[in-house]
Amino acid sequence: MDRTVTAAIAAIRHNIEKVIVGQDETIRLTVAALIAGGHVLLEDLPGTGKTMLARSLAKSIDADFARIQFTPDLLPSDITGLDVYQQNTGEFEFRKGPVFTNILLADEINRATPRTQSGLLECMQERQVTVDGTTRKLDEPFFVIATQNPIETAGTFPLPEAQLDRFMLRLSMGLPDRREELEIMKRHVSGELLPALKPVASKEDILAARAEAAKVRIPEEVAGYAADIVIATRNRKDLYAGASPRGSLALLRMAQALAVIDDRDYAVPEDIKETAVPVLAHRLVPLHTYAAVQDTKEIVADILHSAQVPTERF
Repeated sequence: MDRTVTAAIAAIRHNIEKVIVGQDETIRLTVAALIAGGHVLLEDLPGTGKTMLARSLAKSIDADFARIQFTPDLLPSDITGLDVYQQNTGEFEFRKGPVFTNILLADEINRATPRTQSGLLECMQERQVTVDGTTRKLDEPFFVIATQNPIETAGTFPLPEAQLDRFMLRLSMGLPDRREELEIMKRHVSGELLPALKPVASKEDILAARAEAAKVRIPEEVAGYAADIVIATRNRKDLYAGASPRGSLALLRMAQALAVIDDRDYAVPEDIKETAVPVLAHRLVPLHTYAAVQDTKEIVADILHSAQVPTERF
């Protein structure tokens, strides 16, 4: 494993932890998703640090960053850009939208209409934007962190399954305990910490980490373990639909990314266990539409409990 890459990844995590308290696992998985080439949906109550995490990650990397505040009147062209007629030349000139960046914060994504939400679909999956028949490639790395509030439903438009499936992970920040609450107070009472953060890695470091992740060996037993878990979601009688093959690939790519973070050149079953819930839970369609997010998390946890874990030495 390239020591420069692992040092850069460790520096990014340490830099974020200067601002975000008590979210080591969330930070670890978010950075892993960045290495794996996926996108992250942060879903939690207001004030838990979702936007702060996204901005801390962006400031830790010397790369372009853009933020979109999703509102009901936002148009797809506000995201992707549009062709503008220039009177002096008599030609159309393309004005790039905020999606032409490296790290994109889609804040409160469920407040935009489905038409606008779908404007991100091609960007997230194909890494390109098509406007008026012309396709333009997005720069790499391209990483979307979207946030949403799961309890406030007035004026919101729930993300459809096709949009949710584009996110490699759905994570929850959770509320701090007393010790973490006191540490947050101590760190932030004297002022905002975010402006003081400096980049500790470059986008070239991220691309190098992705190249290292692609080399990580996935033993057949580990791949089989991931397949067993995904197939088990399709056989559940309390689900209308289980995870798709995209979920299987996401599990393996996250396992490769975690191996890079842990300075390994091979994946282990623990990588699959660690990521199964955030990778798969949001891809499951409950039999009853009113089922809570917690229900699908519990279903994946139940599958993990009953699945046979490979015991080979890796």
